[in-house]
Amino acid sequence: MHELVPFNGWKNHYDLKNDVYSPFFNNQGAPENGYYHRMYDFIIHPDWDYIGCETLFAKLLFVEYSQGYAIIELLGEWNDALHNDVMEFKRRIIDALIVQKIDKFLMVGDNLLNFHGYEDYYYQEWNEEINDGWIVFMNVRDQIVQEFKNCHLTKYIWFGPSFNLTFWRTQDPLALCQRVNEKITLSIK
Repeated sequence: MHELVPFNGWKNHYDLKNDVYSPFFNNQGAPENGYYHRMYDFIIHPDWDYIGCETLFAKLLFVEYSQGYAIIELLGEWNDALHNDVMEFKRRIIDALIVQKIDKFLMVGDNLLNFHGYEDYYYQEWNEEINDGWIVFMNVRDQIVQEFKNCHLTKYIWFGPSFNLTFWRTQDPLALCQRVNEKITLSIK
């Protein structure tokens, strides 16, 4: 687990340390002991940010405030059934970004290992607050796709094969967001 490091190839496009509007400004998600985070019995890389969840960590990779885009990479297990992770994530991270007019969220799920759904209330709230925006879970595992469907989240979030973009790291982050936006626009028409 310690070798799973959040993507850092877009530093020339976005530097979290200079973003005073970020919920992580001044290392607010840094490990409390200054050295590492723990998930279960595993030490995880200190570049992942704590978001108030025992088994879910995140990294804000890119924000374009003028166009309303945010890309957030996830690590671990998203567990609404036991820990109400969506509430923690929504209140601590998403709400702060929505205040700054972010309405398009690209959630990178390459390292999202499991999802355990429960209620859809916070997904519905999130979706309603972004009006014409969107929430996309990119590159999520098949069992997570099935759990999203079982929890009836298709009303609130986008996911599935058309959002499996294996070469996302080599793309310009703004171009990636625009590409996802075009996919959604075409799907709606």
